[in-house]
Amino acid sequence: MTQYISVYDTTLRDGTQREGISLSVEDKLKVTMLLDDLGVDYIEGGFPGSNPKDVIYFERVRSLPLKHAKITAFGMTCRAGVAADVDENVLALANAGTSCVTVVGKSWLLHVTEVLRTTPEENWRLIRDTLAYLKGLGREVIYDAEHFFDGYKADSEYALTTLRAALEGGADNITLCDTNGGVMYWELEQIVREVVQALPGVPIGIHTHNDSELGVANTLAGVRGGAQMVQGTINGYGERCGNANLCSIIPDLILKMGYDCLPDGKLAQLSFV
Repeated sequence: MTQYISVYDTTLRDGTQREGISLSVEDKLKVTMLLDDLGVDYIEGGFPGSNPKDVIYFERVRSLPLKHAKITAFGMTCRAGVAADVDENVLALANAGTSCVTVVGKSWLLHVTEVLRTTPEENWRLIRDTLAYLKGLGREVIYDAEHFFDGYKADSEYALTTLRAALEGGADNITLCDTNGGVMYWELEQIVREVVQALPGVPIGIHTHNDSELGVANTLAGVRGGAQMVQGTINGYGERCGNANLCSIIPDLILKMGYDCLPDGKLAQLSFV
């Protein structure tokens, strides 16, 4: 039986961080319908804790007659020193009303101490408690491990403990993020393979950026390493140099690598714009 790779589209969130792109709520709803018709598994609709437009989108998307995709709301872990059930961003994520949520957290010890200004142990708590709160609401939870590859290369033991904290919180999927877009594909494949070995049976995803022009290559390398979900955007839209381009990744997976990732007959609908 051909292995299935889940497709997670973040055009409506990460993709809109590209300079010159500004989508109205109506635009986002139209794109949502197109992505659903294409057959992607997850559509990350936005960041409800960041702006009112995304809050309106999540209210209106509930009435769309979607046939395939799950709508996902994106947000961060709770703040240091704040309980998850009172944190404003976590509550905004919960109030989006989606069946699935994606939570991003810190994997790199440098960011724990210098960005969050907190302790390694408190970072575990932020991850674990945020996910546990959302799981308690009956949500499917995807955990995005931010700057994972940089964090792993700096301190692999600590980076792995952050993933274990996510599992303790109930994560359904752990996605490893090359947030800087600077990892070489042979490094990335090896690290993904090591994570898969360290966390047997855990569904792993891959999320890459294109700063070294390796977004597509790194995503495919992540699948070779054992990732079962690919995250990216249509046309590679995204901040800085862009995200991994699903318009290349999907046909590469199907035609070159022999995986399934779209419903039958849908590949012909995919084209560059």
